[in-house]
Amino acid sequence: MGKKLITLIGGARSGKSRLALDLAKRYGRSVLFAATARALDEEMDRRIRAHRAERPAGWETVEAPVEVGAAIAAAAGECDTVIVDCITMLLSNLMDRPEIPETALSSLADREIDALLAAYRTLQATFLVVTNETGLGIVPAFAAGRVYRDLLGRTNQRLVDASDHALMLVAGIPVDLKKLQARISW
Repeated sequence: MGKKLITLIGGARSGKSRLALDLAKRYGRSVLFAATARALDEEMDRRIRAHRAERPAGWETVEAPVEVGAAIAAAAGECDTVIVDCITMLLSNLMDRPEIPETALSSLADREIDALLAAYRTLQATFLVVTNETGLGIVPAFAAGRVYRDLLGRTNQRLVDASDHALMLVAGIPVDLKKLQARISW
């Protein structure tokens, strides 16, 4: 397949993680899985265990709730494929830190993405980056929800802009947004 940066974006349960796993199984020989979720309650613990069970035993896993780019750079070794699952949880983890003021979140998210993209440029690996599209629904009723939606929207734009492919998943069907991208030239 050759080195690529591929963003997989879609709603909840749209098939993003499943497609990332399928692509890595098909094309990767040595896979690093960067997990950003934290088991903060029983339900998340079950979800994390289920995700772990889906991964082949030979894959390396690094738990990186924040600073995922640095964690990948440190753990990647000679891997040829990296899965980052997911940016949505990474930003949630940033927002969940009370010592970080809301005004600093945007620059902190930018630094996370800068470090992730730097790891991609440094390594000779395809990156499959999973994220959610949260901007298609209703406007969140609470300020924190609006801040999160906006932060994720800007972050997703940066990731998709840097990506070779941006696969939007709807009901398990991927659509390559880069191939559909309109070139406006008026």
